[in-house]
Amino acid sequence: MANGKMADGEEETTTFKPKFDENGLMPAMAIEQSTGIPLMQAFVNQQALETTLKTGYANFWSRSRQAFWQKGETSGNRLILKEVLIDCDQDSLVFMVEMEGAKAACHTGRKSCYYRTLHLSDENDQLISLSFTKDDPLFDPEKVYGK
Repeated sequence: MANGKMADGEEETTTFKPKFDENGLMPAMAIEQSTGIPLMQAFVNQQALETTLKTGYANFWSRSRQAFWQKGETSGNRLILKEVLIDCDQDSLVFMVEMEGAKAACHTGRKSCYYRTLHLSDENDQLISLSFTKDDPLFDPEKVYGK
């Protein structure tokens, strides 16, 4: 091991050196700590990561709106940070969280943004359909967001 790296390239240092991409972003997956259910995936920039660590609530950078946002500030379904994991390359994060409010992380009102299953054909492995899981909405997004 030299310079904090194993011969196979795996990082072994305890120094926090997050690597953001060319747009200044890094993916962050939010997972409910108590169940292990993946809730959502978004991106953080330096400001969002610093704010998350300072406040204890998950904050992100919206690529579509080009804006900083705290998850749940409109709906009340904020994500309380319990632990942060970073991958071996320090370019991807996992936020282990608890949920507030209706306990719905998705803007559709569901607990998780991952509420559909892909189904592939047996013959040629081509996508043939999506089906919904049993993750029914926990709140009405039209009432919360006015959409």
